[in-house]
Amino acid sequence: MTEIPLEHVHLEAEIKNDGAAPAVFILHGRGANEQDLLPIADKLPDELHVVSFRAPDRLQGGYTWYDLDLSGGGGLHESQPDAEGFRRSLDLVAESIDAAVEAYGLDPDRLGLLGFSQGSIMSLALLLESPDRFAWVAALHGYLADSHADLDPDGLAGTPVFVAAGRADQIIPYTRAEAAADRLRSIGADVTVGVYDVGHGVGPNELGDLVDFVTKTVRD
Repeated sequence: MTEIPLEHVHLEAEIKNDGAAPAVFILHGRGANEQDLLPIADKLPDELHVVSFRAPDRLQGGYTWYDLDLSGGGGLHESQPDAEGFRRSLDLVAESIDAAVEAYGLDPDRLGLLGFSQGSIMSLALLLESPDRFAWVAALHGYLADSHADLDPDGLAGTPVFVAAGRADQIIPYTRAEAAADRLRSIGADVTVGVYDVGHGVGPNELGDLVDFVTKTVRD
């Protein structure tokens, strides 16, 4: 089997199709691990393979994709990814996706990304770097990193993107997610936005809208 750089959990699709299968790659948040979002993945369409990656660096009993850049002085809610760690993790995820497609027989034309918090920020950056790579993206409680905000790649037009945020989120304010949605829409993505009465976590209404989005996108 092809070696996959990042530790991960792979769950085979419950509904098997002939040939290569669609898949979702999951990126967890800061301080969590590859198991954290599996209860959400369990609600997604049964024809999807699930590959949930573990971030490379340890943090507080879990793992992180990168350190935070607080040099702007605005605190956690205005932080940006540390450039070096962000770049390293983006490359590791891209390499791991390529390896997983080969190792698990996945359909390269039907790959989705689902990220929460740091994983959401990673997912949006990966989409802008390789828009032809992903059929859809779900970005929960994240934002568009400054390092990628001015990218205007070919191939993004019409790509379905679900952006979700919490009105009571004190870690990543919903206005940052809305700004990401506005930017993605302006450069051609087909963006669905949901702002919910929750903090930094996924509530039932958000989960329901996410499942509806992924189901419609995967089965259209």
